[in-house]
Amino acid sequence: MERTNSFEENMQNLENIVQELEKGELNLEDSIKKFEEGIEISKKCNEILENAEKKITILIKKEDEITEENM
Repeated sequence: MERTNSFEENMQNLENIVQELEKGELNLEDSIKKFEEGIEISKKCNEILENAEKKITILIKKEDEITEENM
């Protein structure tokens, strides 16, 4: 079973890819592969953010129903 990276892990991976591309040491084929990988990671980050936004929206809509529990 493949583990899903957190938003922070995905962002770190994306930053690493950008740094590799900015160095300019990769050949064209490898640069394209890294760019494609970066696009996929970017899509995952966007999906994570959208899901978080949906959860927040639901919480705001149910604001009157939220109660605190004492621990």
